[in-house]
Parts: sequence; C-alpha cells; structure tokens
Amino acid sequence: MSKSPFSSIDGLKLTFNHIKIWYTSGMGFFTDAYDLFIIGAIIDIFEAYALPGFRLNTFYEGILASSSIVTAILGQLIFGILGDKLGRKKIYGVEASLLSAGAFLSAFSPNLIWLLIFRMIMGFGIGGDYPISATIMSEYANVKDRGKLIALVFANQGIGTLAAVAVGAISAFTLPPDIAWRVMAGVGAIPAATVIYLRRKVPETPRYAALVKGDLKEAERGASFLGAKLSITRSEVKKLNFSGFLGKYWKLLIGTAGTWFMLDVAYYGTGVYSGPIVSSILGKPSSIGQEIVFAGIPFIVGFFGYFTAVGLMDKLGRKVIQTQGFVMMAVLYAIVSAVTVVTATKISGFLIPAGETLAIYALTFFFIDFGPNTTTFVVPAEVYPTSYRTTGHGISAAAGKIGAAISTYLFPSLMQSIGLKNLLLMLAIISVVGALLTIAFVKEPKMKSLEELTGELEAEKEEVKQ
Repeated sequence: MSKSPFSSIDGLKLTFNHIKIWYTSGMGFFTDAYDLFIIGAIIDIFEAYALPGFRLNTFYEGILASSSIVTAILGQLIFGILGDKLGRKKIYGVEASLLSAGAFLSAFSPNLIWLLIFRMIMGFGIGGDYPISATIMSEYANVKDRGKLIALVFANQGIGTLAAVAVGAISAFTLPPDIAWRVMAGVGAIPAATVIYLRRKVPETPRYAALVKGDLKEAERGASFLGAKLSITRSEVKKLNFSGFLGKYWKLLIGTAGTWFMLDVAYYGTGVYSGPIVSSILGKPSSIGQEIVFAGIPFIVGFFGYFTAVGLMDKLGRKVIQTQGFVMMAVLYAIVSAVTVVTATKISGFLIPAGETLAIYALTFFFIDFGPNTTTFVVPAEVYPTSYRTTGHGISAAAGKIGAAISTYLFPSLMQSIGLKNLLLMLAIISVVGALLTIAFVKEPKMKSLEELTGELEAEKEEVKQ
C-alpha cells in the first residue's frame, strides 16, 4: 500500500468510534429495506379488504409500490451533489429527518393520494442517505476493515427486512386491517429517528476538510475523532470540473451504475412482490398474515447473505463477490424457470417438489445479498475522488433505483402477461449482463487507500513536478 497523508487513519485498528459511525450511518438502510418488504404487505391488505380511500387497481398498485423509489432517485442525485458541494457534515441528518417524517406521516394518511405523497417524501430521504452515509463511513474507515464497515452499514437492510416480516405478520394476525397497515407503515420511522441527533454531531471527514475545503484544522478535528493525526501539509488538490470527472471516470461509472441498475431490476421486483411469487409456488395462503410469512421466507434466507458478505468483503474482494453473486442469481433463476410448468402463462405445477423449488428460489436472495446488493453499495464509496465521491455514489445509486422503479412498476403486469416462468428467465439474462459489466468495468478496491485508488494526490504531485 503506497504512503498516504491519511495513513494514520488508514492504519488504525477498529475503534469504538468506527462502530459509532456504523450505527449512525446504518439506520437509514434499516428503513429502506423495511419499506421494501412492508409495502408489499400493505398492498396485500389493500387488495384483500378494499379499505375506503385505499382501493387499488393495477395502475395504482404499481404507482404505490414505486412511488418512494422514484423520489429516491432525486434524493440520491441531489444529496450526492450537495455532499460534494457543501460537505458531508452540513447535510448529514437532513435525509434521516425526511425519511423518518415521511414514514411516520404515511401511517396517518387519510387516503391513497396522501399516502403516495408521504411515501415520496420518505423516498427522497432514503435516496439522500445512500451517498452521504456510504461516503462518511468510507472516508473514516481504516483500510483493513473499510469494505467490512461499509458493508455493515448496508447490512442494516438485513435487520430491517427481518423486522418488517415480524411487524407485518404480527400486525396482520392481531390487528384490524385498517389499523394493521398503519402500524406497519409507521414503525419504519423509529430507527432512523434515533440517529438524527448523532448525525448532526459527526465531524466533517478529514479527507473532505483537507482535500476539498482546504481546512487543515477541521481535518485535524475529524482525525482526532478517531484518535488519529494527519501527515498532510498541502491543504487541497486541484478540483476537477464535472466534465473532467466524467471524462476520467466514465468507465467506472458504467461499472458502478450499470451493475447497480441490473441488480435492482431483479431485486426490487422480486422483493416487493415476494408474496405473490412465493404463493404461486406454495399455493394460495389461508390469510394475509400467512402470505406475509410466505413473502418473508426469501428475505430470511437473504439475511445471512448480508453478513456473509461482511465477513468476506476484505478477504475475497468486492469484484469476486459481485461476480459470483450475479452468476449464481442467473443459475438459480434459470433453474426455477426450467422446473416451472405453465399452461397459458399460469403455473400448473413443478418438475420437482414445490418445497425444493422454493428453496432454490430463496437462495437467489442469499446470493443477491452475498453479492451485488452489497457490493454495488460499497464500491462507489471507494473508487471516486474526494471532490466527486458522493456525486459518483449518488449517480450509481440513482441508476439502481431507476432499475428498481421500472421493475416495481412493470412487475404486476409482466406477471400477468408473460408469467413467472418467462419473467425469471428474463432476470437470469439480466444477471448475466450484470456479471459481464462487473468483469469489464469494476475496479477492485481491496486493501488500497482511497487516494491510491483514485490517484488524486499522485496527479497533484505530477503537476507540481512539471
């Protein structure tokens, strides 16, 4: 590893404040994953009970499922740009406030239109959380544990999905439907609300303070938060303009944005509509509560994938984990498609027992999470220069959410028109494309300092020599 002016931070052992930043950064992703699952459960209730003001057709079902995703795209782009223009600290906590308020107000929506509005506010906050939290964790992390720490921030999604399964099932089994869905919607606000104050107290990252703001004193304060000292004498490097950034990093953007797009096309469609997919394999559930439990099975399997990724991120590397994840997704989707017997797009049976079919399908969620769902979040927080790190991450995340919005909106109609068998085959092809993009365009950041990865300080040295 080449010498870096931030070597005291890069060489630190894992500290309590690393863990504190992980907790502070991770709670927004609890809400993100909680919402991904819980909106499917809420849609199930609306369809089953036709509650006044919340009656759905195919159009409104797609809009409700994708509404928070659409505004998340805006949040990722806007907060990504602001994080580089104004600094990480100035806006940290704003996104958590928005997503908490949106989730809380959703529980009190008087009708479907207001529910859509509040979910759009929540989505904007969720989107903003991606580039800021990922970058803060990346810029504070030591080299040895950086992949693990950024992955741990994202692994709060696993906890969020388990909480969503539990809250959804308990609410559906014990509460009247008009109360149950409101409880499901509101609980997602709690975790993010607990870290708003903590986020406002996190110092500006030393890298941003020194390399972008040119404030060495603020950089030293950030380093002292971890008990480190900086060895930097120059306060800033030459900043790229946006066209220069695109000209230098366009291949990386294809890698980080393109793979995230492919991943979210597969993940969000199967995630939001997990209930109908699993029910089509196991048979019609006896109640909404049972359908929620059915829907949770793949997510429970996926939970272990998050933490497998955390454990192996700095050993195997991001590129290996992402490639094998996409490949295994393709293989498993193709197997489930091959064993599904259809008559006029309707499933009439399987070539193997239904339980085995479900087990193979559920494994796709394990390899999604021990694969591109985690790594597409980690890599963009490492490979872009400090002055465009949140922008690069925001563009990549927004590309993913565009895929998610397309998938979530079209999934119900595709299930009806081409059927699950052909839909899974399509997802297998998309996964193969994701693997190829990873191999061709994604850089391996394992065990390298951020400055070694981006070359931003080396570029400045060359300019000084000339």
